[in-house]
Order: sequence, then C-alpha cells, then structure tokens
Amino acid sequence: MTGQLEDRAAILDVIGAYAHALDRRRWEMMEYLFHEGAAFQFGPVEGTWQSFVEQAQAILGECLTTHHQLGQTMLHFESETVCLTETYMTAMHTIPPGYPVEDVFPDKGKIYSAVIAGRYIDRFEKRDTAKGAEWRIVHRAGVYDWREFREVDGVDLSELPEGSCGTHGASDRSTPCAARWLG
Repeated sequence: MTGQLEDRAAILDVIGAYAHALDRRRWEMMEYLFHEGAAFQFGPVEGTWQSFVEQAQAILGECLTTHHQLGQTMLHFESETVCLTETYMTAMHTIPPGYPVEDVFPDKGKIYSAVIAGRYIDRFEKRDTAKGAEWRIVHRAGVYDWREFREVDGVDLSELPEGSCGTHGASDRSTPCAARWLG
C-alpha cells in the first residue's frame, strides 16, 4: 500500500504538530495526536499517552527552552487504516542549574545544552473520532542515535526586540497555525 496523498499529509501533520506541542507547551493538543489507549516509550518515559504528557510536563517544564527539529519521515502503509513511520529528530534542551529530573538530564550546576538525536518509530491508525476518520498515533517508540551535553553561552534572549522570541502557550505568534489542534 502506498497511501493516498491526503493520508500521507495527515500523518505528517500529526508528526509536526507533536513537535510544536512539546516546544510551545501546548499539552492540550496531545489528545488530537494520539488515539485513546495509545502507548508511548522513549528512554525513561513510558506508559499511556496521558502518562507521557504528565512526564513530559515535568521534564520539559523545567527546561529553559526546547526545540525539536524534525527530519525525513518514511511511511509504510500496511493497509488503508494502518501506517508505520520512522521520523528522524534532533531535540535541543537548555538545562538550568538545579534541574530536578536527573534520570533524564543530570544537574551540572550550570546552564548547558542537552542535544538528543534519534528517531520516532510510530504506528498510526485511521479510526473514527468525533471529527470523522482521523490518523493518529497508537504507539510511539523513541530511539536514541546519539546525545551530547554542551556548555552554552548567550541563552538569555532578554535583549532581543520585543515579539521576536518564541513563547509558550497562547501568546506565541504561531497560535493561528495551531488552531485546528487546540480543540
């Protein structure tokens, strides 16, 4: 099965919306990206998609900033309603002194950058939802390819012009782009 262009585009939209939701801390989007009962596993984070959100809030909420950059995605349609994907990603995290979730990122007593390169291995299913038939993730497994901790300077963006920096939540300039995922 090759999948229709509309199906491929819908799946890629979900993958992109996931990275946006993490970096903009729009946790309410996740219910539109995962089907009920979906499972998640990446390093020490695992469980249902709801427990993933709780764990991600604790992990990313303590970071000064995060940036998930997505690369190529391969799609394999097993049927008209099942698609397996692999998406390359690089995730940058700015870790402050006193970071509390040390099984994810160690507390080095100073600001540093934690860079993770890996892949999301997903199983998508097209199921009926309140909005009609939708592709959503039913299982996500993350794979590490490498990680690196770097000392960084210049992470303070306070001297940049007002409105030129990204924010979390509704105040971010991307809010209109994310509207369809916000309920």
